[in-house]
Amino acid sequence: MDVSSSTKSSGSNLQIEAMKKAIDVQEKTILKVIESANEQSKQVTAQKTGMGSSLNLTA
Repeated sequence: MDVSSSTKSSGSNLQIEAMKKAIDVQEKTILKVIESANEQSKQVTAQKTGMGSSLNLTA
């Protein structure tokens, strides 16, 4: 009995670790998406207000 219960326990621990790693990857991906969306929002706002980085001030 002890062997099978310890095997189940280590299997559960492996599953938990795999889930934690998957969640970490998802968190990093979501943060990248949010940062990208934030940057795009700043660019759109800059274009709407005329304060964007794409202004051509050469005369």
